[in-house]
Amino acid sequence: MDINSLQHTWWLVSLLCLGGYLLGSVSSAILICRTLGYPDPRTEGSSNPGATNVLRIAGKPAAAMTLAGDVLKGVIPVLAALLLNQGPAVAALAGFCAFLGHLFPIFFQLRGGKGVATAFGLIFALHWPSGLVTGAVWLLIFGLFRVSSVASMLAFIAMPMAIYAWLPEAFWPMVLLTAMLLVRHHRNIRNLLTGKELGFRKR
Repeated sequence: MDINSLQHTWWLVSLLCLGGYLLGSVSSAILICRTLGYPDPRTEGSSNPGATNVLRIAGKPAAAMTLAGDVLKGVIPVLAALLLNQGPAVAALAGFCAFLGHLFPIFFQLRGGKGVATAFGLIFALHWPSGLVTGAVWLLIFGLFRVSSVASMLAFIAMPMAIYAWLPEAFWPMVLLTAMLLVRHHRNIRNLLTGKELGFRKR
């Protein structure tokens, strides 16, 4: 590869990462709650601007719209990178930047969510078999314990293992994603240890 090609590649990677971050910074939960007349999800329930908390405070339609928006934030940068003939590592990095945007949105004072739906979107777009494994773990754990945070953490602990087996080029960005997702769940971990974590009761 000559120096001009390398320079072009780095510019493209930088643009994909910047675009991913800016897209991730668009908070579906905050915008949908604001549009529908509900409180800022950062001030109600678990104080997390994500689909699970929107479900608690605004109901199923608002939660479904939030979920769709957050998932698409992960899908779009990954597909853009792949359509531009970038490899799995670059696609994973672009998706990770969207995840970072969701966690630290520049448009909302860097006060974002935990990134679970966005992470699901990027992993399914990046490598759908790994997405299926991650989703299956989530469903199994949620079915057993009815606690979304537990299901999310265990699902994304399993995810890098699936990536390593099938798509090792994308392993390290996904390990970093899992590490940051766990850090963002620090309050949930503390609540689990003290028996205060919010969940969904079986009816």
